[in-house]
Amino acid sequence: MSRVRNNSLDRRSQLQKRSQLLQSLRAFFYERDVLEVDTPMLSAGATPDLHLRSLSSRVQIPGIKEAQTLYWHTSPEYPMKRLLCEGSGDIFYLGKVFRDGDLSPRHQVEFTMLEWYRLGFTLQQLIDEVCELINSILPTPRKIQQLSYRQAFAELAGIEDIFQADAQSCIECLQRYGVPEIVGVDADDKPLWEQLVLTEVIEPQLGQGVISVLCDFPARDAALARINPQDAKFAERFEVFVDAMELANGYRELTDARLYRQRFEANLLQRSQFGLSPVPLDEKLLQALEKYSLPDCSGVALGVDRLLMLQQGFTDIEQGLSFGLHDA
Repeated sequence: MSRVRNNSLDRRSQLQKRSQLLQSLRAFFYERDVLEVDTPMLSAGATPDLHLRSLSSRVQIPGIKEAQTLYWHTSPEYPMKRLLCEGSGDIFYLGKVFRDGDLSPRHQVEFTMLEWYRLGFTLQQLIDEVCELINSILPTPRKIQQLSYRQAFAELAGIEDIFQADAQSCIECLQRYGVPEIVGVDADDKPLWEQLVLTEVIEPQLGQGVISVLCDFPARDAALARINPQDAKFAERFEVFVDAMELANGYRELTDARLYRQRFEANLLQRSQFGLSPVPLDEKLLQALEKYSLPDCSGVALGVDRLLMLQQGFTDIEQGLSFGLHDA
């Protein structure tokens, strides 16, 4: 059943606001000589990330007897990195991506992502550019609050050094902040209790009247980010929050092809341990990394529909869409 839209929101005005945002985003990068690229939405490989679920389709390809399973991209990251390996230079993508199992006032299965890569940028340079872009879109520019992961736990959750704290410290923090009792979690599973403190206690306090940048994540959360060469406990990764909503996730990009394969295979092992089906790795990406190597760069993905929500004061992501999943 289709959701009833806000009758006070004129349909054409709604479409214009979205169109103007897309124009503004493209203008931001055109002014900086960043090339817009188009990437395939379907791929023979899928992301092995434990927390991302890829949609798939059976495709009948002429000359091949059996229909092939292809995966809808959760991000344009893999083909964009192949382009970077082949000498594209600075690039951005603005378009649709797909993630199964995501549907809420802040999530859609099909949504619009802005992703870009800057050659030679340090992580801080990319953070500064992300904040500049966001402030160019928000109705009123905001100050920047930059916190390390450790600092956020100390200042916003009262855990002085999260890297030395135990699971019980996290459990007691959740109790102090009135988080309802969580059952089914091993009492000694420190990483999971730590994640719960992050999502239930810290994230709701981020981006309140400011743009909050959370950086210096634990190395275990590196995904495809580099490990900090000065301190191997940390990953060169950041997340950006506005009004307690995660808006962007960026890395100083891993360039070692061998480590890509290692991390992908570790993700597949995690999937198996959690009872999830295996997915085929993107061998074309791995081959490109081995053949050409990824240039030194930093990259980030930003949720465009969430940015429109913040700009317009919407409370539901569907208010800014031409058609949401309920209208499909």
